[in-house]
Amino acid sequence: MDTAMADGPVKKRQKLANGVAKPQHRPGTSRVFAPYRTIGLVSPTAVPFTSVPLGKTTFQITTSVGRSLQTYDLRRGLNLVFITRPQTPGPITATIAWKDKVFGAWSEGGETGTRGVWVFKRGKREAELEFPRGWKQDVKAFCCFGGWILGVCEKTLLVWKSTTYELYTTLQGISPVPFTKCIAGLPTFLNKVVVGRQDGSAEIWNVSSGKLVYTILPPSTAYGAVTAIEPTPALSLVAIAYAKGPLLIHDARADQTVMQLNTSAGAPITSITFRTDGLGAGEDGQKAGVMATASNSSGDVTLWDLNEGGRKAGVLRAAHADPTAAAPGGVSKIEFLPGQHTLVSSGLDNSLKTWIFDHTPFSPIPRILHHRGGHGAPVTKLEFLPAASDGSDDIGKWLLSASRDRSLWGWSLRRDNQSTELSQGAIQSKAKKQGLLSGSARDSLQDLKCPPITAMACSLNRDGGMGAVPGKHSVWQNAKGKKIDAEVSAMTGWESVVTAHERDHRARTWFWGRKRAGRWIFPTTDDSPVTSVAISPCGTFAVVGSEKGGIDMFNLQSGLHRQRFPARLTPQQAKQLKLDLVKHGMAEERSEDGKKVFYRGQGKHAAAVVGAAVDNLNKTVISAGADGKVKFWDFSSGLLRHHLDWSASTGIKAMRYQRNSDLAAFAGTDGCVRVVDISTYKLIRELWPAKTPVTQLQGLPIADINFSPDGHWLAAAIGALVLLWDLPTGHLVDAFKLQAPCTSLAFSPTGEYLAVATRDSVGVDVWSNKALFMHIATRHISAEELVGIIDAGSIQAPTTSGEGGQELVSIDDETQEEAEDMALIGLDEEPGVDQLSSDLLSLSLVPKSRWQNLLHLDLIKARNKPAEAPKKPEKAPFFLPSLRDRQDTTSAPRSEDAMTAADLAKEQSRVLKQNREGGRTALSSLVQDASQTQAYGRVIEQLKSLSPAAADIEFRSLSADGEELHTLVKALTWLMRERRDFELGQAWMAVLLRLHGDLVVNNDALRHAIGEWRDALGEESRRVATLGSYCSGVVGYLRAARV
Repeated sequence: MDTAMADGPVKKRQKLANGVAKPQHRPGTSRVFAPYRTIGLVSPTAVPFTSVPLGKTTFQITTSVGRSLQTYDLRRGLNLVFITRPQTPGPITATIAWKDKVFGAWSEGGETGTRGVWVFKRGKREAELEFPRGWKQDVKAFCCFGGWILGVCEKTLLVWKSTTYELYTTLQGISPVPFTKCIAGLPTFLNKVVVGRQDGSAEIWNVSSGKLVYTILPPSTAYGAVTAIEPTPALSLVAIAYAKGPLLIHDARADQTVMQLNTSAGAPITSITFRTDGLGAGEDGQKAGVMATASNSSGDVTLWDLNEGGRKAGVLRAAHADPTAAAPGGVSKIEFLPGQHTLVSSGLDNSLKTWIFDHTPFSPIPRILHHRGGHGAPVTKLEFLPAASDGSDDIGKWLLSASRDRSLWGWSLRRDNQSTELSQGAIQSKAKKQGLLSGSARDSLQDLKCPPITAMACSLNRDGGMGAVPGKHSVWQNAKGKKIDAEVSAMTGWESVVTAHERDHRARTWFWGRKRAGRWIFPTTDDSPVTSVAISPCGTFAVVGSEKGGIDMFNLQSGLHRQRFPARLTPQQAKQLKLDLVKHGMAEERSEDGKKVFYRGQGKHAAAVVGAAVDNLNKTVISAGADGKVKFWDFSSGLLRHHLDWSASTGIKAMRYQRNSDLAAFAGTDGCVRVVDISTYKLIRELWPAKTPVTQLQGLPIADINFSPDGHWLAAAIGALVLLWDLPTGHLVDAFKLQAPCTSLAFSPTGEYLAVATRDSVGVDVWSNKALFMHIATRHISAEELVGIIDAGSIQAPTTSGEGGQELVSIDDETQEEAEDMALIGLDEEPGVDQLSSDLLSLSLVPKSRWQNLLHLDLIKARNKPAEAPKKPEKAPFFLPSLRDRQDTTSAPRSEDAMTAADLAKEQSRVLKQNREGGRTALSSLVQDASQTQAYGRVIEQLKSLSPAAADIEFRSLSADGEELHTLVKALTWLMRERRDFELGQAWMAVLLRLHGDLVVNNDALRHAIGEWRDALGEESRRVATLGSYCSGVVGYLRAARV
């Protein structure tokens, strides 16, 4: 062997997988969390849905959610059946379903970005359409008919063959005006399609010959671009809508306008569909000729009766949300299912709905049949539903989310069809009665909903499920002055969710079990907006903090006000306070403006209350003020017990309370997260992103913080960065980037998931905690590494299809993490299972019963000794055959007679071998070998493999001359110095001394060997005692006020 290699440890080679080096950890991605999936996305993009009949029983509807397609089954109530995989490299720009295939066009954008069209079948990519080399135009719409597939680009039409997916031709007219994304096939017109342009013209192309057949010109150049084209059930007629003009029913064969329908100004029609079941028109609905139109500038759907010149039959008001400054809206597409009385609509409010015409007596306005939706604006607040005290709902699958669209949703991480929006009452009925559904008063419709939620709290300990407070009750009423019957709610439960709202001085309650708004509103006593809410662990009381520093407590069962913090003083209490000031010299606190004075024990916050919590025993209320003061109040009396003042150094942005460990975390305006022990009122941790300030994080506030359910980790969101600290050590152990700034984050009660909301997404990203099922290297991240993570270009994010979470439990990944750990601690080879480190005194993996039974084997034998001699078995009953009757007397001879010559020879050789070896056992042979080689490992392993009875026999069989016993004692001394199998070594030495104590007394060499073992034991005892004292001192240091 080369001597240069023997001087130091051999450098480990990188493990290869299939001949390829394993990928290293990319900066910007998480070590602890892996992307799981994105929830809450149904139809968030402007790409319209597409539908296809599935046999004669149902339809499948496919929507775009960015870079994936989701397919819903109509017969199953819009149940999600497929999500396409893999994700497209860029956002999807157009889709169409044809037979059993779904075509999706995608584009990475820009001049250098790639483009393509993928073909999916049952959610899996099956093929790809051929594209011209170097193509730079995005496909905006599709049309499939006959044997052709057409894609509309900005100035070109791409034509593929539907059988081979090869590019047939490209069509480009002489007009420089771009195409719109309006295209439709003309029934009975062989190989003909009609395409709209931005100047209002509609061109008819022959796909097979590649020629422009005819151009339909608009009646006026002021009509603007073509916004929608749809062929009618009547042959050769096509409906054409314009951006600034009316809707025309045009005869393509004769080039004549058959009908002109005026539309609402400012809301151009972008989607047209015709009912094809031959019903729905006329006074009784028994005639054909129903057309529906919609606009992406409005949430209404207009229904037309085309008989007798055409008229507006009705308007489906607020089918989808209208566009607002806070959230997009409008109808992206509507479609009558072929031969059905069902209308499908999708909106930019992230919803997909089906409507059915089955009113009796007849009504041209349909009713809602199915609804799948989500938030229409980016999510602002997240909260996982906690487990109840009886252990129910402890699987952590329910997630509450609030958004700028004034909605509160409950998401199921297990089954998508269980997700639902919590009802706020009959909003549509109220709006209809007040006349708010008309176009002029549409802005007031949003005012019927609650303002956007800014904070929420939940406790299921008093939640009554679906049967909570049965009957009809008005929502969000003030309980003051009302007669409340508490008997019913006491038996069935009451509200379990409390929310604070933007610029609103009233907190609102919600029934989680009934998925609807609650009975009560809780107004603040100082009439200032609510800034924070909390619920007691018993689920009975709600704490409400205000912008002016007031804190009020209400009873959730009755809705009545129960306490103020600080409590209002009676005249007697005010008199006693003055006496206490003189007698005890109580300190005073001044408000922010320096005018009002509060005395300790009575002073309220001088700034907004940004966080509140109630401890586990309903004894203390913790509140945090924006001015940097943390106060601890007596739950019963409302008096101030203690307070922490950080106003000189920082303010407070947010607060989180961890019930299991009784810790509270406060996010400061200086970028530091401070952790306080509630029981001792002491600051135990100050968590900074880095010891030295990071320039990229300067000025970025902490958006949200959250504890892991076991209190081991604390996560914080700063801009687009998520940080994770290990609380026992105070180290930053993980940091990863998001695609956009984070607005809220939440840990699931089981610790399985981390939910994250970002500023640019209406969905919720869910991350899986890898530490639950594999080893994770959680080492401290230095300031240099943190800067590298912030500047890294690689970003990892969950997807709707869950692709990022594939192969989480990968052997290669686990091996890589172990290699990283070994590199950190400077090990050259993987540590064994029996001993993690040579500095640790470890126990053995042998079952406890083995060495315990060995110590007390004599007592066990005495206890198991039979009390009397065995008795002769009773005579068997006459009806049972004897053994002599059941076997033939002439059968094979007895076992001793049946022994063959080979068996006799084998037995003789075994006896002769024992005679040659002197009757030594396996242990004796190993001990004799160890006395010459000084290698005792095999002796120890042999002893560990023996049962208690076998080990006892081996110890008793040791030779009386003391040589074997001397070697065995040296082996036990070696085991003690190796710091392994401590309890086994002690047990074996106790048995040896008990069996051979007289021999040890008379043998000097044995006494010396026993002395060496005793010295090794004493040395190890002193070392362990020193380490224990050191750990005790470290624990005392960590429990100090500051670290």
